[in-house]
Amino acid sequence: MEKVLVLGATGGTGKALVQELVRVGVPTIAFGRNKTSLETLREELGNPKSLELALGDVFDWERVRDVAKDADVIFQASNVPYQEMAAKSMLLAESVMKAAADGKKIVIVDGIYVYGPNPGYAVEETHPKTPNSKKGKIRLEMENLIFSERWKKAKPLIVRLPDYYGPTSQNAYLNPTLKGLVEGKPAIFIGDTKVNREYVYLPDAAKMIIEVAKKESSYGRNWHIPGKTISALEIAEIAKHITGKKGRLIPIGRITLSVLGIFDSFLKEVVEMLYLMQDPLILSGTQYEKEIGAIPFTPFPEGLKETFSFLASNKK
Repeated sequence: MEKVLVLGATGGTGKALVQELVRVGVPTIAFGRNKTSLETLREELGNPKSLELALGDVFDWERVRDVAKDADVIFQASNVPYQEMAAKSMLLAESVMKAAADGKKIVIVDGIYVYGPNPGYAVEETHPKTPNSKKGKIRLEMENLIFSERWKKAKPLIVRLPDYYGPTSQNAYLNPTLKGLVEGKPAIFIGDTKVNREYVYLPDAAKMIIEVAKKESSYGRNWHIPGKTISALEIAEIAKHITGKKGRLIPIGRITLSVLGIFDSFLKEVVEMLYLMQDPLILSGTQYEKEIGAIPFTPFPEGLKETFSFLASNKK
């Protein structure tokens, strides 16, 4: 990669990608809507010469195309809020694919909703896509658009992440839990606190995504970016050792979410995804290991310590 463009550069995954790209010395353009957030990102990274800033809206495909003119790879890490997914997801996919239509490589960051319920084993990229939620059906429709014949010159690939956490994470399911635990306060957790769920540490995910993007043979395909499994109870125990504070977990299930959803449009949209929290689907990393190499994994105590340190300093 000679030069790359990161869309959604100040979001959770986008910021992790920018940090890793700068670390390994890849000239990078950070694209976002908020000038202050972009400038803060540059300052946090020490104002590196390899980082450029570009202001714009990802839904303005001509602006994205123009900014991407000198880049050979586009990383699409922008997203839309849950409550806007039905209205804006396809518009977002169409915009970024139009911007890449002149022959750009484009890496689309997405989740696991396209797969539906847990089949009882770690799923590979060839697993049938049979979504049982409206969000999953939208994501499958997006995939079909991304890989359609409309973009004959573009070279897309999709990387799929499970739930994630890390210093740059902003809107993940685990964020409210970690914010409560770092303060030693009651911490809400959506789902069963005893169930093991898969989480990927965003700095690890960024490294894997970049490695996938480097290979010419990666394009035109789906790729899994796997993590490891852990329960909320185990996370709380690790948190206690790191912070010295004993936080209490407050599990939230379907009934509570449904009631809260009357007043909160985001929580209302979470209800249909509870099946993934009660019986989580796990991603296989076999394809990555065979074609790329060893999967990086930061142990949970180390990753959580870094995340708690950021949350604590950000609180001050």
